[in-house]
Amino acid sequence: MSSTASAQPAEKDAANLTIAVVGATGAVGIELLRSLEARGFGGASLRPLASARSAGQSLAFAGRMVTVEELTEDSFAGVDVALFSAGASISRHYREAVRAAGALMIDNSSAFRMDDDVPLVVPEVNGQVLANHGGVIANPNCVAAIMTVALAPLHRASPIRRLQAATYQSASGAGAAAMEELRLATRAALDGKAFEPKVLPHPYAFNLFSHNAAIEGEDGYNGEELKAMAETRRILSVPDLAIGITCVRVPVLRAHSIAMTVQFDRPMAAAEARALLAAAPGLRLVDDRAANHFPMPSEASGVDEVLVGRIRTDLGDPTGCSLALFVSGDQLLKGAALNAVQILEAIQSRAAG
Repeated sequence: MSSTASAQPAEKDAANLTIAVVGATGAVGIELLRSLEARGFGGASLRPLASARSAGQSLAFAGRMVTVEELTEDSFAGVDVALFSAGASISRHYREAVRAAGALMIDNSSAFRMDDDVPLVVPEVNGQVLANHGGVIANPNCVAAIMTVALAPLHRASPIRRLQAATYQSASGAGAAAMEELRLATRAALDGKAFEPKVLPHPYAFNLFSHNAAIEGEDGYNGEELKAMAETRRILSVPDLAIGITCVRVPVLRAHSIAMTVQFDRPMAAAEARALLAAAPGLRLVDDRAANHFPMPSEASGVDEVLVGRIRTDLGDPTGCSLALFVSGDQLLKGAALNAVQILEAIQSRAAG
């Protein structure tokens, strides 16, 4: 994409932008509208786009109703920014249409995350790479986005040598249909009725299971785990970082939680880590040992910040170089919609500054 086209959104203030939201009726799409409104883009001209079956629906945005339009090749004429959240195949298909219209594409799918010429961005972590965008910017996998907000301030103080993590991922990561299936399955279980899952492969109420992404290759890792590892390395700019991760789906509506054990280049005391995390952007320290109060998805849901706590020395590492910690972050917000809007904010801020 030409530099003129990619700079276009930065040349306008928020109220004069025309913003397309692709996948506007989905779980992330709805949160994109809310995040745009909450963060000062309510005066923008909004173009909500979705499939033909959703066209004609009305959505609330900034005190007015906007009509969903069918997504076509011609949908991006006059658009400054296109926020995509409709899956990798849709993003790949319409990339050239966005390019031809001269719009900036901020994509929430996996389509371009590992492309060398597409920045993969968590603004609090690696916002500086936005200087090199060529008209397409990738939003990370939800696990990678939430993890790296907490890892980055520690990594800056002492390079991370190894990361071991286990995730507790909510229904929202599988979309609105999975969230509704969790509601229905829970109601059926409480009523003592049988329930046959249709969206996810296993019973969801009062259960947990390995993330439903397909196992890829002979090493036994699934696609979600591989994405989280590769993208975390890229966001932190540590291509050889040793990472092991197990991703698990848990019966929580929204907000992912992650238990991490992190090995650093030097010993790091829990008090030092706590101070670094308390001062870092995008985080809220929740680490009350006396009350046994630590990050929980119920308190992270609907919250912009990632909650971080349970910070303690890993007793399994006699060198003192390892810490354990626990985070919870809203998958639909920092793991998706909010991060995309923060990318747009950062683009405009860089131009203004």
